[in-house]
Amino acid sequence: MTKNEYIPFRSEIKEVIRHTDIEYTFRMEYTGDVKPGQFFEVSIPKFGEAPISVSGIGDDFVDLTIRRVGKVTNEVFEQYEGDTLLLRGPYGNGFDLEDYKDKELVIVAGGTGVSPVRGVIDYFAQNPGAAKSVTVIAGFKTPNDILFRRDLKLWEENLRLILTVDSCEGDPSYKEGLVTAYIPGLEFEHMEDACAIVVGPPAMMRFSTMALMDRGLKEEQIWISQERKMCCGLGKCGHCKINDVYVCLDGPVFNFTKGRQLLD
Repeated sequence: MTKNEYIPFRSEIKEVIRHTDIEYTFRMEYTGDVKPGQFFEVSIPKFGEAPISVSGIGDDFVDLTIRRVGKVTNEVFEQYEGDTLLLRGPYGNGFDLEDYKDKELVIVAGGTGVSPVRGVIDYFAQNPGAAKSVTVIAGFKTPNDILFRRDLKLWEENLRLILTVDSCEGDPSYKEGLVTAYIPGLEFEHMEDACAIVVGPPAMMRFSTMALMDRGLKEEQIWISQERKMCCGLGKCGHCKINDVYVCLDGPVFNFTKGRQLLD
């Protein structure tokens, strides 16, 4: 029987992981092919649906990290382990891990932008020899806004992690500053083997990609995700159309050779 992409399916909540007061990860029952950077539509009858990036992948689950910011997500936060949500997807192209293997990889992510690249970070943290080197620069507003604290120890042990906050609020144990402040100091053994992923708020992505190119990377060595522009997931509503690009169909992950126009 052919799957109807318009019809959602029920998925049980296996676990709810609280990160902050307004950001939780819902571990959803799911079996099937999915890539980091893809997204699902999460819906609740009478309240609507919202596109949510995949933030983790397991044999029988996907993680969806959700920020409580509106009508649908407010209602999602009233659901608990054992309850069910309606999902459609996965949609989009996602990150292809083969693009980054045997490379000197830099991942720059800000705030909830860490969610769509968490699967990439996890893969290379669990397979340290798959890349020549991996540096993750992750930025958050304050220490209280840091996501995925359960993962940080593994990341620190197996790759270079630069964790920074806009304001350390008097806690000297945190680095303070924007993610872009740490890009000029990046070192590469062979620039031709360097590559980067950048995900976060539009201004952060714009200045981070500029800083990476100033450091010597070419456009074709950089990937971005426009996960913030998702809407229906099927290219029908037109909300994600930018020039001749439907972000939900052609993306949300783009090589910067094509993605540059999406940041302008």
